[in-house]
Amino acid sequence: MKYISTRGRSEPASFEEVLLAGMAPDGGLYIPECWPRMDERAIAALAGRSYVEVAHSVIGPYVAGALSDEELRCLLVKTYEEGNFTHKALAPLVQVDSNLFIMELFHGPTIAFKDYALQFLGNLFDHILEKRGERVTIVGATSGDTGSAAIEACRGCKNIDIFILHPKGRVSEVQRKQMTSVNAPNVHNIALHGDFDDCQALVKEMFADETFRKDMNLSAVNSINWARIIAQTVYYFAGALALGAPGRKVSFAVPTGNFGNVFAAYVGKQMGLPIDQLTIGTNRNDILTRFFETGAMTRETVKPTISPSMDIQVSSNFERYLFGLLDHDSARLCAMMNDFKTEGAFLVTSAELERARADFTACRSSEEDTAATIRTIHAETGYLLDPHTAVGVHAALTGRTDPSVPLVALACAHPAKFPDAVEKASGIRPPLPDHLADLLEREELVSELENDLVRAEEFVRAAIIR
Repeated sequence: MKYISTRGRSEPASFEEVLLAGMAPDGGLYIPECWPRMDERAIAALAGRSYVEVAHSVIGPYVAGALSDEELRCLLVKTYEEGNFTHKALAPLVQVDSNLFIMELFHGPTIAFKDYALQFLGNLFDHILEKRGERVTIVGATSGDTGSAAIEACRGCKNIDIFILHPKGRVSEVQRKQMTSVNAPNVHNIALHGDFDDCQALVKEMFADETFRKDMNLSAVNSINWARIIAQTVYYFAGALALGAPGRKVSFAVPTGNFGNVFAAYVGKQMGLPIDQLTIGTNRNDILTRFFETGAMTRETVKPTISPSMDIQVSSNFERYLFGLLDHDSARLCAMMNDFKTEGAFLVTSAELERARADFTACRSSEEDTAATIRTIHAETGYLLDPHTAVGVHAALTGRTDPSVPLVALACAHPAKFPDAVEKASGIRPPLPDHLADLLEREELVSELENDLVRAEEFVRAAIIR
């Protein structure tokens, strides 16, 4: 398996190169040269199998040549069977309405869906780096959940130094504490004066600085890293299989800001998973919904919401989808991404918009919609949603086209990560799980920085362990 850059100016790379680099040298995102396909018989053979066995079949083609079957299996067992997941089913389904299911993706150590990919990624990184005798510096941006999940995955890894930027004052207290209370010599938290898009842009600028990138041996665990996307694709297979795939089509509703989680579902569909409808849920930072309404990707000011992990106006992973939508026309994609960077907008043709609408449905959720969904679902079923999950459930109920097809809404975080918003909407204040019960009393370790590339790079250089 070889990987190419969406920008078309980098040589094809191996899986190891893609894993360790994160972003392509030309500033693009890596994507496989072609999609590995699974026929109905191969998918049917996974019915009733464990999460590890499903993951082995889904991930295997993407790591061929980098990991042996046995190495991959050992890493998956270490992550999902011997690791820090608290539910034996890992991603259990809960039925809340006729043909509407919630997939709980909050049974990892940081009680958010990012654990399902990043726990695997941490083990994968350490394994590959140990074999190569190398060390990397991971620099990442977070709107709330990626940071804590990445830190939890990498803390104590002897071959990794990790720096996570979060927007100061724009993540929940629980999200912040999960990052800043980790006391490990290879972990560094940065509270940046700005919003998530500023954090993400600064990380991209560090990767674009070739000297700094090489000196620090930079890598990424954000969803720009292909390995994270394919690890997330696994739970779509697991959920669809549990509901009768491949003999039965299944739909998914995904709350998303950066387009990574829903793109992982799209990857599953390209591999042969019988997905009927993919519905994107956005909050009032609705750049993705507006794109699917108009064909214009237009950046606006980020507005704070009660679903802060989705407070994003630059959906980085959309570039991967756009590359396919443009039939791999890298030159045109580069021009469009430059327009977006300089003018804050780009436009696709009407024919391309129709193709995109065939792939995705998109729905926005106002603050009132989100709170009402939490309140209604709890009142009718007793099930408590976090605000991000509520955005997805609202999208599921609003955008559904065929009620006869089972629809799975992704529960991307435990409600206790956002207790104030949940309590205000439902009257119930969800407690933290036992392993996080003392979180709010833990000491914090964090540095504040202005939104400045030079100062950020100086900070990383000074803090690095070598």
